[in-house]
Amino acid sequence: MNLSSPDTPLYNHPLPEIESWLLSIGGEQDATKLHCWQVSQMYWSAQLCLEVEELTVRYLKATDDQQDVYRSFKYSLSRQDIEDAVLAGP
Repeated sequence: MNLSSPDTPLYNHPLPEIESWLLSIGGEQDATKLHCWQVSQMYWSAQLCLEVEELTVRYLKATDDQQDVYRSFKYSLSRQDIEDAVLAGP
């Protein structure tokens, strides 16, 4: 599937495009919470959830004392800006 321009706000992407994008960044959809995706990189893993007004990110055990780090991104941000921020890690 062709994705919209990376500069397009995420709210202008149809759901199948958002799901394709999440797959392209290594996401795996949660089988029980279909609005959530797991993304893992070399030094971190995170749960991304498509909420009503924003994309929430929970970096798992991201601090020295193994606490989770939470971030949220409004859908008005471009897909590229969100991708860059999420993949930068905690």
